[in-house]
This record gives sequence, structure tokens and C-alpha cells, in this order.
Amino acid sequence: MALIRIEPVLEERSGRYFLEIYSPHDAGAPLVTTQPRYASAAAAENDLLAIIAAAASAPRG
Repeated sequence: MALIRIEPVLEERSGRYFLEIYSPHDAGAPLVTTQPRYASAAAAENDLLAIIAAAASAPRG
């Protein structure tokens, strides 16, 4: 079962993508919306995965 939903969205005005993150996955409105700074949907998704991976592997203290 999905806990969150991540959707890349194209901002027509800038031609850049941003992410909408929904929690729970079936929420009607996003919990978090990023700035439109990505050149492609794939770049937006890859950046989010890199951020999560870096946070998960950071030392806890």
C-alpha cells in the first residue's frame, strides 16, 4: 500500500517541473509542493530520490 504519492507537474508559464507530494496517497491536496526548478519530470523525481537517500544515510546523533 502506498503511503505517499509524488506527482511531477509542468508549470506552463516557466516550462519547468515541480513536485506535488501527497500524504496520505489519496489526499485531495498536496502536503508539499516544490518550486518549479526541474527541466523534466524525471529530473524532479530523481532529485527527490537523492534527497531521501541522503537523509536516510545521514548519521544519526
